[in-house]
Amino acid sequence: MSSESRVLSFLSRAIRALFVLAVVGAVGLAVAWRGSRPAEPCAFYVAPQQRSTESGTLLRSEPFAKAVPAEARAWRILYTTTRADNSSAVGSAVVIASRRTVSGPRPVIAWAHGTTGIMPGCAPSVMANPFANVPGIDQLVGEDWVYVATDYVGLGTTGGHAYLIGDDAARSVLDSIRAARQLPSINLDNRVVVWGHSQGGNSALWTGMRAADYAPDVNVLGIAALAPATDLKALVASGQSSMFGKIVSSYLVQAYSSAYPEIDADFYLKARARQLAKDIASRCVGGWGTLFSILETILLPSDGIFAHDPSGGPLGKRLLQNSPYGLIRTPVLIVQGQIDDLVLPDVQRRFVAARCAAGQPIDYRIYEGRDHLSLVAADSPLGVDLVSWTRDRLANAPASANCRQ
Repeated sequence: MSSESRVLSFLSRAIRALFVLAVVGAVGLAVAWRGSRPAEPCAFYVAPQQRSTESGTLLRSEPFAKAVPAEARAWRILYTTTRADNSSAVGSAVVIASRRTVSGPRPVIAWAHGTTGIMPGCAPSVMANPFANVPGIDQLVGEDWVYVATDYVGLGTTGGHAYLIGDDAARSVLDSIRAARQLPSINLDNRVVVWGHSQGGNSALWTGMRAADYAPDVNVLGIAALAPATDLKALVASGQSSMFGKIVSSYLVQAYSSAYPEIDADFYLKARARQLAKDIASRCVGGWGTLFSILETILLPSDGIFAHDPSGGPLGKRLLQNSPYGLIRTPVLIVQGQIDDLVLPDVQRRFVAARCAAGQPIDYRIYEGRDHLSLVAADSPLGVDLVSWTRDRLANAPASANCRQ
């Protein structure tokens, strides 16, 4: 064989090998991309066809063991609730109580979780770590308080998740407490303190706003909002250049366009961002699948996904509507990390100043050197402070309010 023939033979084999590698790589990438989406929740989350329409009715419960603290026992529950338009819906939640025998009924700490996604499989109770970013959970169990954590409607259950729609979330929180009271294995009194982080901080503040009229039987004694999403217009505007800000915006615009018929996602999104934002919204935050969303944010425009100002038009009106500017008739604690790059400290400071000027007492605390997630990390001083503040609320101790600006 001539040297020229040998070269051509080598090139032919190399091309075939590269082609095979490219095909295998493409197939592998496609399989991984498809697998990055959350699995469908199990049959537990499917509501019975014949069910009560009364809000807060316990429909189903079963023992729950995933990542539960060693000294505790837990249940997964399914219950009835309503959406902001008063339509009937079904939600799920996890309930945790210490194993110790306790004389008398126990108070409730209602947990409103932060952003996990908008697909049913993104419910915390479905995910590998249901208690990620919950500060002080071991101390909570040690105090013999009962933890009740809603997934919110549309996470776990069907019907679509109303992401950052405050009234929906507040109803999910309040009705999860009512349903937990019906568990035969534990005895709950009517004292409740609500904790929430990020998206859940917005939910917690809305729970405080709605408790008296929606669920007067739930005695809310305090609201602790940790790095809450408060001024939603400012949150969306300030997050356009950041990775997580683009993910949050993708969730929000898809959820709002589903919940509000006057909002057209394609109108607000840049042409280049439309399909990518939809794909990002099909995944959860947490787990290896998030890597695909992170990679897709790199492909998005550096200045954000919006072609039109999200603070204007129907989207802007709905963002303002879902910002928690209403009066809360119970002590309020707002906590902020000093170096948070998602919920910016200046945005939070302006929100607190506006609420204080409107007559809302607030205990406002800033944690030096803490960002959005490290604020609620296991080594954060927040956990101890939060338990101490909650202990005072349950004892009806006077609440401080500094309205610090």
